[in-house]
Amino acid sequence: PSAPRHTNRLINEKSPYLLQHAHNPVDWYPWGQEAFEKAKRENKVIFLSVGYSTCHWCHVMEEESFKSKDIGEIMNKHFVCIKVDREERPDVDKVYMTFVQATSGGGGWPMSVWLTPDLKPFAGGTYFPPEDGFHRVGFRTVLLRIAEQWEENKDALLESSHRILEALRQTSEIHVQGQESPPPSKEVMDTCFQQLSRSYDEDYGGFSQSPKFPTPVNLNFLFTYWALHRTTPEGARALQMALHTLKMMAHGGIHDHIGQGFHRYSTDQHWHVPHFEKMLYDQGQLAAVYSRAFQISGDEFFASVARDILLYVSRDLSDQVGGFYSAEDADSYPTTTSGEKREGAFCVWEAEELQALLPDPVEGAREGITLGDVFMHHYGVKETGNVDPMQDPHQELKGKNVLIAQCSPELTAAKFGLEPGRLDALLQECRHRLATARAQRPRPHLDTKMLAAWNGLMISGFAQAGAALAEQGYVHRAAQAAAFLKTHLFDPTSGRLLRSCYRGKDNSVEQSAVPIQGFLEDYVFVIQALFDLYEASLEQSWLEWALHLQHMQDKLFWDPKGFAYFSNEAGDPSLLLRLKGDQDGAEPTANSVTVTNLLRAACYSGHMDWVEKAGQILAAFSERLQKIPIALPEMARATAIFHHTLKQVVICGDPQGEDTKEMLHCVRSVFSPNKVLMLADGDSAGFLYRQLPFLASLERKDGKATAYLCSNFTCSLPVTSVQELRGMLSP
Repeated sequence: PSAPRHTNRLINEKSPYLLQHAHNPVDWYPWGQEAFEKAKRENKVIFLSVGYSTCHWCHVMEEESFKSKDIGEIMNKHFVCIKVDREERPDVDKVYMTFVQATSGGGGWPMSVWLTPDLKPFAGGTYFPPEDGFHRVGFRTVLLRIAEQWEENKDALLESSHRILEALRQTSEIHVQGQESPPPSKEVMDTCFQQLSRSYDEDYGGFSQSPKFPTPVNLNFLFTYWALHRTTPEGARALQMALHTLKMMAHGGIHDHIGQGFHRYSTDQHWHVPHFEKMLYDQGQLAAVYSRAFQISGDEFFASVARDILLYVSRDLSDQVGGFYSAEDADSYPTTTSGEKREGAFCVWEAEELQALLPDPVEGAREGITLGDVFMHHYGVKETGNVDPMQDPHQELKGKNVLIAQCSPELTAAKFGLEPGRLDALLQECRHRLATARAQRPRPHLDTKMLAAWNGLMISGFAQAGAALAEQGYVHRAAQAAAFLKTHLFDPTSGRLLRSCYRGKDNSVEQSAVPIQGFLEDYVFVIQALFDLYEASLEQSWLEWALHLQHMQDKLFWDPKGFAYFSNEAGDPSLLLRLKGDQDGAEPTANSVTVTNLLRAACYSGHMDWVEKAGQILAAFSERLQKIPIALPEMARATAIFHHTLKQVVICGDPQGEDTKEMLHCVRSVFSPNKVLMLADGDSAGFLYRQLPFLASLERKDGKATAYLCSNFTCSLPVTSVQELRGMLSP
């Protein structure tokens, strides 16, 4: 490629998203004092553009507008232009997304917001086409109109921005009302179940018509609801909804049948045509959910999907030092000679291409049947392509096929006169060949930023799968990633987490000149991961670090007046609002997960003030939990855990003893949402014994590994058989 004609300040950043824009003709600044001072000095409007490196419409707006010399000149003349990677700075993103959603009724990325020099928003939207069209105003026109308004009606804009900010401050405040207590668990759980049940798609699973998102938070809620209502019709329906959704997703095109892992979401009702980017946070949560589905159902299908996800992450999203990368892009070049990227190019197939790759005749099938015939039938491939034009507005997928398992293995085997076991082997051979062929294509962009929060979610995925599937290799990978976090995303001097680090030259790990401090979600997801890792490995150092981080989280983010945690710490004058997330979406909101974290922390430490804090969070969100718990399914789930009290399952035994291992395997193989596991190994000097003196009174019975079920540090009679233990774990 020829040398770039333009280079702006973003060339000095580490974020892959900011570096993508370093050669735009726009005079971009990163979020920071230099840009703010320039805006004040020159009395200019700030244009804030927020996105992320694997965002399809961010790429489109860059190609159409930010690479345009003419539009760049307008932007540079009238505005101070700031670029923000929303994954690096979720705090900045959340403040201005709150404004965009409140004023336009929608949101998304790229986010485009115009601010006064003191950072108050007065106009905003998402993607703008470059020029005026039949239905919407073009970006050029918007820029010129706002520049004109700033010249002619500056005082009115300033007044408007002040009013908007005050309104946002009032509407976004979440605090406890008077002496409010946590909402009643049964009503919250029942209402959430009913709301999910009404939005459930009976045919294809999921909780909307289209687009369809994986939403692990909904599935986790349904599993917990089932566990508490196993013998009722509602409990049976909750389980059926969750398992059917997981099966349909795994069969669908949202699941990458050749390269493993899950794409971001489906554009249609059938889980067929996805938006092709792959995000780390989806892989982490889905690995955990499929592992739970296996625990509950015993169906090996769910275990195989969990393994498939973890294979993808180990191979394609893993840094060699131990961390996990953030995402893979949706867009890539169709061939090595293509000049233009297309969405899904890396993943889709033409029928002709498949026939050429799979020409072998199939022994035992009818004469003339090839591997290609069997594979194409099973995965819904059509000669003219299987993508509905309605799902392909830019005709990027015309004539292409997105693989979707449309038949059961039994039906496909019957159609071609094959044994089901033989069919599995044939399909596996086909997928292997296609993976080899696909490896020759140009790969999508890989975002090699490593975020503490998302690494936490992925550590939980590996640790929970390792425990549920009895795969020690997964537990080891989780521990490797946790050690990476402690080395690269934790400052031992201050005791605080950092938000992000980056893959540098020669695969080294780099940090930005001024590291970004961790946000609430970084603490919450890492603490959750460390608890999960302790239960999978029984290595007490992870527990010790988790409790340290919980104390630090309390210090940095707790709201002592209104209760619950703020998303970011106080003291940053560039942030106009301190917010508390109030929706469980693609990721659960941090306050939802922290309720369960606090209850687990209390069980492992004896600090009962953490139980009180958990109750105060539920009280602060009480109104929302009672009216629309479907917006907070993870927090709704936590109300049940809070009200039922976590049970401490204590195994007394030699960690290397076979009887101890059998008992641990039993505990890990049973889905029980309101338990914590700990091993009392007799080391009275160990961390757990120092935290929980009652453990010293528990002992092995007749020299055998012995289990106790404790609640509020009062323990049941000891049991020494796995059968008794299994009965004890059932509600």
